[in-house]
Amino acid sequence: MPEIRVLSDLLINQIAAGEVVERPASVLKELLENALDAGSRAIEVQLEQGGVRRIRVADDGCGIVREQLALALERHATSKIVDLDDLERVGTMGFRGEALAAISAVARTSIISLADGAQHAWRIEGTSGELIPAALNRGTVVDVADLYYNTPARRKFLKTEATEFGHCDEMFRRVALSRPDIGMQLTHNGRVVHRLPPTDPLRRVGSLMGDDFIQHGRAIDADAGALRLSGLASLPAYSRANRDAQYFFVNGRFVRDKLLTHAVRQAYADILHGARHPAYVLFLELDPAGVDVNVHPAKIEVRFRDARAIHQFVFHALSRALADSIVDTGPEAGRNETATDPLALPSGDSAAGPARPSARAGFGAWPDAQPRQASLAMESATRAYYDFAAGARPANTANSPATLAIAPSAGHPLVDSPAHASSRPPAGSPGNPPLHAGSVQAASPSPGPMAQAGSASDGPPLGYALGQLHGVYILAQNARGLVVVDMHAAHERILYEQLKTVLDGRPATQRLLIPSVFTVGQREMAVAEECADILLNMGFEISPAGPQELAVRSVPALLANAPISELVRELLTELREFPASEIITARRNELLATMACHAAVRANRQLTLTEMNALLRDMEATERADQCNHGRPTWTQLGMADLDRFFMRGQ
Repeated sequence: MPEIRVLSDLLINQIAAGEVVERPASVLKELLENALDAGSRAIEVQLEQGGVRRIRVADDGCGIVREQLALALERHATSKIVDLDDLERVGTMGFRGEALAAISAVARTSIISLADGAQHAWRIEGTSGELIPAALNRGTVVDVADLYYNTPARRKFLKTEATEFGHCDEMFRRVALSRPDIGMQLTHNGRVVHRLPPTDPLRRVGSLMGDDFIQHGRAIDADAGALRLSGLASLPAYSRANRDAQYFFVNGRFVRDKLLTHAVRQAYADILHGARHPAYVLFLELDPAGVDVNVHPAKIEVRFRDARAIHQFVFHALSRALADSIVDTGPEAGRNETATDPLALPSGDSAAGPARPSARAGFGAWPDAQPRQASLAMESATRAYYDFAAGARPANTANSPATLAIAPSAGHPLVDSPAHASSRPPAGSPGNPPLHAGSVQAASPSPGPMAQAGSASDGPPLGYALGQLHGVYILAQNARGLVVVDMHAAHERILYEQLKTVLDGRPATQRLLIPSVFTVGQREMAVAEECADILLNMGFEISPAGPQELAVRSVPALLANAPISELVRELLTELREFPASEIITARRNELLATMACHAAVRANRQLTLTEMNALLRDMEATERADQCNHGRPTWTQLGMADLDRFFMRGQ
């Protein structure tokens, strides 16, 4: 066995550099964090050849006194912590005291620093440790040149200049997003890439993420005592094909944590298509004692003391903020009222108070970045006509439907409301004209819808229905212009949310006058017998009617007009492929989504204006109604300005 030896300090530092200094971006991260800890208000970064040739970081922080410059390059020398108690409550970006030593072991490093109150600056070379006087106005300048010059094997693993600069640029963005109160500038090969003055969080995010993200972002501001979540999360319309626009900060530190990622993904589960990824910039603030940042050499992973509480807080805060979207896009919409309600945390978690601006340094209040369009006036002649029609309407016809009332028809099952069904004219009558392929179902001359259209300028966010297009889309008018609604997707979301609510307890059921009997295979028969209790709890009473026949005798009231045989077959397939316990817990929502999809209104289903308006009102009252269960949009808005541009009005 070879003799045991004590490694030299240089070799120890080079070994540490293998963990700390992975690439130029790792060096930039450590230097930027040191600049933040020094209390800097302005930071300038200069890169050459993607950071491989040179990385220069200048700040205006407190500086380092002459007597401690040499210690700054020593291993495990730091001013951030003193004892174990400090380590367990880390409030700074850096704390290990090994970054500068590791960097100077694999690159030509020099530091120039002017401490507060000192007569002049001092310069130290990492290779020789020599101290010489230098000129500097304020703060510290760290210059790292020729990365891996003395370890050529490591240098071969570096990528192209463009790739390495891309990683450095991403690191710069993370720090810039975390501290909008600090002015920052990035220069690469003499060209200024970013020049960011101190500003508020929203403007800083817009500078780095783009105006599209701001326009499609939902402001998050949830407070639960010791926990606070703030920032912006994109609506599903701004989803992306990859995760390149996801930034999560814990106490100002960028992290990639599986727990937080899972909580965010769960919050988007019902509104985002499975192949897409959300974009967000989120800040989680908590007591430093509640999070351990000393679990990874790059400090990019953390461990929470109470992981479940953190997961639930983030999940519920995001879910509440993303739930309602339609009401915020109305002509005079402000912050969504429901967004300021206390968070509905499970028992055992702290209840969150109303959203309020942050008073903590570096973050500030997040204004509501909800996408909106200002109210646009209708044509004066059209307005006068609607006012005339509204004035001629009897007072007792001003009511508008509150629930979706759609009559069932063969092959097109829908939820029906007896109250509306009793007052609906029969098919083919003047109040319910047949819909022909390729036509638009125009508004009938009945007084109710006409009067409703007359109040569109100050009416509900989705306005009032004008007609149907190809039996697929509902066309409606609101104060901003034209609204186009995918009626199947919208009704699917409404039913899905209603099913989630009613199935929290025993759902109301409807007994079928004539049981629905259909043929199934032996496996389906076995599943129906084994899972009879699960199906009964969901509102389905199913019993054998023959060797290979099942009879459905009752169904959930919400699905009374669904295609029973098709729906039950789909449920049996789900129960056959997954364990019963998983169906009840993990796959419960997927099962409800399947039920809602089968029961929702189908294409080519003719709706009356009363039914269309009922659907619009239900959308406005339903959480997450902007997307169907699969993450696709349910409606879109065409403003008057968009239509005017299309027809070149005013040009």
